[in-house]
Amino acid sequence: MSEQTLNMETAWRQPGSQPSLPEVHRSLNIPKTGSWIRKILAFIGPGYLVAVGYMDPGNWATDLAGGSMFGYKLLAVIMLSNLMAILLQALSAKFGIVTGRDLAQACRDHYSKPVAICLWVLAELMIAACDLAEVIGSAIALNLLFGIPLLYGVLITAFDVLLILLLQNKGFRYIESIVIALIVTIGICFGVELFLSKPNVKEVLSGFVPTPEIVTNREMLYIAIGILGATVMPHNLYLHTSIVQTRKFEQNSAGKREAIRFATIDSTVALLFALFINAAILILSASTFHKAGMTDVAEIGDAYNLLSPMLGTTAASILFAVALLASGQNSTLTGTLAGQIIMEGFLNIRLKPWLRRLITRLIAIIPAVIVTAVAGEKGTANLLILSQVILSLQLSFAVIPLVQFTGDKRKMGEFANPLWLSILAWTVAIVIVALNVYLLFNTIFG
Repeated sequence: MSEQTLNMETAWRQPGSQPSLPEVHRSLNIPKTGSWIRKILAFIGPGYLVAVGYMDPGNWATDLAGGSMFGYKLLAVIMLSNLMAILLQALSAKFGIVTGRDLAQACRDHYSKPVAICLWVLAELMIAACDLAEVIGSAIALNLLFGIPLLYGVLITAFDVLLILLLQNKGFRYIESIVIALIVTIGICFGVELFLSKPNVKEVLSGFVPTPEIVTNREMLYIAIGILGATVMPHNLYLHTSIVQTRKFEQNSAGKREAIRFATIDSTVALLFALFINAAILILSASTFHKAGMTDVAEIGDAYNLLSPMLGTTAASILFAVALLASGQNSTLTGTLAGQIIMEGFLNIRLKPWLRRLITRLIAIIPAVIVTAVAGEKGTANLLILSQVILSLQLSFAVIPLVQFTGDKRKMGEFANPLWLSILAWTVAIVIVALNVYLLFNTIFG
């Protein structure tokens, strides 16, 4: 064992901790010979599970509002937020591959017990908020497509837990395949929507160029911060550090370096799909609502009801709702998986997967049922906004440890972030934290 490897081992207080998600840990073989295409195909999957969090129902409201109010001008903000996400997810993949730990395990190991417990409580609140957005999004989609009352739709989502268990028992590849299929479904739906809405291509392209108006226009700045705050999801950082370890790559310097390269390609390409989906929602809103002078369309239900008459076909609204349902179901798969990673990592305990996921889902369903029963559709919409505020508050408690750990040579050895990457990562972390605090402040007091 090299001196560098020994240094990395002694940087952790608990070198013998159990692997992350032990039921699927290193369960997928990586071909040792053959073309690079075979190898990259073996690594494809985790990035798409991560990308799901960047197109979940919680993002839809900010994208719809941005498009209806300001046309294509905030496309630059969507692109910027995705570039930040690409960097953070690349760091997450590298951390999991190099250390063999997920972010929750690393926090438990590195920080004092009181700090680790506080981080765990905050992370559990984050998972509940994340699952809440998915529950509400799926319930809204079921209501729009089939007329199922929101209250019943919320209750139906409890059975998603059974689907996750069935898929994971068959192998982790099944979960990845379902997620990719649902992402493709969302992409096709919005591809058709864009064709029907006929956006101005020149204006779309100009929207990806940042303008000073984004900062000088107070209302535009607020929506821009909302887009940034809703895009980078903290549970994805925990999730990615764990699921990259499902690949059985060589446990040496060359093997880890290759795994980092392919995992980064996987997550980057997947997040470019997320960029397309988020941009498509904003473009659809801009080319349909803003163009018609309707600048106050921000709720998912309103958009659904207006799309068919404005685009002249019922298919427009149906495709919109199908994409929403696919988004909610996809986020369910990854959100409950992240919940298991967080509880097991922070507390170093093992619950049966069905019990852990049922707890996660019940924590989200109970407030959703109460609010839906008492306040109806309007209350559900407000609860969706609240879930995004909670996620924004939690984000810094995931980003800062990740950037700190990946820049520590004692923990990462030769794979520690070089100076330029550390500066870039800390800059992104500070910007995200500052914008989320600003968004939180304005949501509460504004």
